[in-house]
Amino acid sequence: MEQPSTQPKLKSELGLLDGTMLVAGSMIGSGIFIVSADIIRNVGSAGWLIAVWIITGFMTLTAAVSYGELSAMFPKAGGQYVYLKEAYNKLIAFLYGWSFFAVIQTGTIAAVGVAFSKFTAYLIPAVSEDNILLNIPITDTYNFTISAAQLVSIFTIVILTYINTRGVKGGKIITTTFTLTKLLSLFGLITFGFIMLKGDVWTANWSNAWDMHGLGKDGSITQLTIAGALGAIAASMVGSIFSSDAWNNVTFIAGEMKNPQRNIGLSLFFGTLIVTLIYVSANVMYTAVLPLQEIASAEKDRVAVAASNVIFGNIGTIIIAVMIMISTFGCNNGLILAGARVYHTMAKDGVFFKRTGTLNKNAVPEFGLWLQCLVASILCLSGRYGDLLDMISFVVVIFYVLTIIGIYILRVKRPDAPRPYKAFGYPVLPAIYILMGLTFCTLLIIYKPQYTWPGLIIVLIGIPIYYISQRNVKHEDTVLSDS
Repeated sequence: MEQPSTQPKLKSELGLLDGTMLVAGSMIGSGIFIVSADIIRNVGSAGWLIAVWIITGFMTLTAAVSYGELSAMFPKAGGQYVYLKEAYNKLIAFLYGWSFFAVIQTGTIAAVGVAFSKFTAYLIPAVSEDNILLNIPITDTYNFTISAAQLVSIFTIVILTYINTRGVKGGKIITTTFTLTKLLSLFGLITFGFIMLKGDVWTANWSNAWDMHGLGKDGSITQLTIAGALGAIAASMVGSIFSSDAWNNVTFIAGEMKNPQRNIGLSLFFGTLIVTLIYVSANVMYTAVLPLQEIASAEKDRVAVAASNVIFGNIGTIIIAVMIMISTFGCNNGLILAGARVYHTMAKDGVFFKRTGTLNKNAVPEFGLWLQCLVASILCLSGRYGDLLDMISFVVVIFYVLTIIGIYILRVKRPDAPRPYKAFGYPVLPAIYILMGLTFCTLLIIYKPQYTWPGLIIVLIGIPIYYISQRNVKHEDTVLSDS
């Protein structure tokens, strides 16, 4: 006999500030401190460095204000999974949820965990990725290795997962506190960076701001053809899009938001706006204190550490490294908190492990949290930061594009459905995002196929898994009806 009254339910304990901090906190992890080095190596100029971040910021803001309409229409736990199910069907929604579980969320958690280890190693060299603890030869050309950094990454993921199994309040406190701390530290870094602006460095960096070329760590310059330039922009945006991703995490926890029809849309707008302004300002600041060559050749791509060393000296560098550790730690907390809510909703639809559809005594999907922890830990062992980043960026943009197309579909399918908030700039701005997203994915397939195709294959693997799960559900229903 069902006893719904005794079953725990998601608790609405998160307000507008919490939602905004979750958006900003999930976005600001490790990328802004690292990926500018790779961007400069691809485009070779200050102007194009900033242009890449502005383009990405525009895309992110456009997507966020477009999602506001969907979040107001469907203020349910599961977010993007729910939007895709309502606009298309359960198969498309499942493919997103499967990709979210296999690559998007778990891969992001792993990548941010690896980045946390990178900056921890700056203070504690013993936990560096160079400290190999296990080395097993697999083939003549490949060894399976486990480094101290990978173990640190896994340890932080396990700790944060445990905290989030204790209830949403603990996760909320960590996200809000750590996000405010990282925002203040970034604001301080940017402010003091502009105070310490070096005129000769600024002039040299901006004298040929739009001369795009490849820039090697050794200072070598590679001239680019038009096709090469397009490839360079696409390759650069892999990093900036990864750095700006996870802004939609607040939609996954709609069931725990107060007044979700209003607060989710506002959280999306305020959070993405704050982060976009910080990202562009931080990169302008980098060009004010570091020659482009030093950005390109920063040790282990730690651009923020190199900049803070110029601004504050050695003590300041250590402080900033600690702040970046706080940033990545807080980011992963938000990712872990939000991710399991998608699996919970999928299980309720009968397309994921049934146990993930239940809540523990603290009213959180504990089994989903630990399952997510397991996959993210495996990814920490299997992939490098750049590998995960490339796979995630491609897959995630595909589903963003599909979701925003869903706004047009729902306007036709459900013209009279209540829309407390309508997509800003509709139909022009969402169309611009769709065009930019498809262009990015196409260029990535052409110029960086080695990591984009694996991501697409993972999505397609979800098709047989979906039909197998549906067959099992039908079989269970048949057994129940016969009994």
